[in-house]
Amino acid sequence: MRAICPLLLLALVVGGVSQLEGAEARKGYHAKVAVSAPTRLDWIFAAANQSPAKPPASWETTGGMKDYDSTKQEYELFVPPAYTPAKPAAVVLFIAPGDAPGGWKAWQDVCQKNGVIFAAPLGVGNNCPTPRRVRIVLDVLDEIRRTYKTDPDRTYLAGFSGGGRIAAAIAFSLPELVGGVVPACATGELRAEPWLRLRAIDRLSVALLTGDGDFNRGEVERFRGPMLTEVGVRTKVWVFPKLGHAQPSGKDLVEVYKWLDDGAAARKKSAERWPASRMPAQAGLTREEASAALLQEAQERIKTRATEHSGLMQLMGIRTRWPDLPAAQEATKLLVEFDARPEKPWEADDIALTRKFLAAEARAISAYATGPLPKEYEGQRTDMAKAALSRWQQLVADGQDAQAIEDAKKTMPELEKIVGGK
Repeated sequence: MRAICPLLLLALVVGGVSQLEGAEARKGYHAKVAVSAPTRLDWIFAAANQSPAKPPASWETTGGMKDYDSTKQEYELFVPPAYTPAKPAAVVLFIAPGDAPGGWKAWQDVCQKNGVIFAAPLGVGNNCPTPRRVRIVLDVLDEIRRTYKTDPDRTYLAGFSGGGRIAAAIAFSLPELVGGVVPACATGELRAEPWLRLRAIDRLSVALLTGDGDFNRGEVERFRGPMLTEVGVRTKVWVFPKLGHAQPSGKDLVEVYKWLDDGAAARKKSAERWPASRMPAQAGLTREEASAALLQEAQERIKTRATEHSGLMQLMGIRTRWPDLPAAQEATKLLVEFDARPEKPWEADDIALTRKFLAAEARAISAYATGPLPKEYEGQRTDMAKAALSRWQQLVADGQDAQAIEDAKKTMPELEKIVGGK
């Protein structure tokens, strides 16, 4: 990362000043603003497991990308009147479940009182194919990043229902762009890649919002919230009274925003130690730059026993994400070298991480399956119980986690009754 930072800084000095000065003219609330250029951010990876130079050809039809034009996208915008490029601003980008932008009414008070930039894309409803939806969101996010001086550690993706799920999917895929995510009446699933799971633990704040009458309350309160907390992701669940499947009000979001921002100092400190964990404000790294930055971090991590495993997981991630780039070749070389060593202490770390997630999932899915479910999800109870049973059985067979084995003995009989239809 140190090798490319001077180039990034030069680009910002030469090409960014006029944008920042011009941005001062657009302050206050604007119902519709056009995106000026395609995103430089890796939108493909957020909807896939690799970062090719071009999106899959099939996305032209299945992903809604045929004839897509970034400059025809519009978004709702609020820029605080006191905004100045001298002080990086916090950002809330809201994703609605419908094609109207939404979110501003709920977030208005927070943004106006705290000097937060607010943006909400149009045309990203649940009927929009996921690749196109992700692309639009990142077109808007990058538009904000290159037009205004923003703080990546205080940039938050928010959304309601299906929009919240997209917000979580992007945050868990590209944690270097944001400091947290706020899905309302919805949740999200961590990526399968171990290095991204570890990155979420190190960097993200996840605020899960639901109502006492929300049909997704069980998923938020008993499943995803406890699971994320147990594996170490900074997570907090809010259950608002007298609220169904609806966006929480502005007064409810005041505490939520404060909690998100309380984690910013730790994110900043971590990014100072590991620069690749946070993309610099206004920057748009190429595939080559991003892969090289992560490789440099991985090379630093594998020098120390405490961070060795996380570095190896990053090397595996590089090899999978950018298989055609030089960084992947170097990552493969290092992985082969480590695998040839007679002593492999990182293998125990890998097993421990797998066990940790397995136990957290077993407990959380069990709590979801055995508790009250709305009629919308009652038909899924048996499958939930089977999924939890499978995890408990693996933990019992593993025989290494005494607490998990004890919990399995208490929980499995109830799950077996559900599976057996009793």
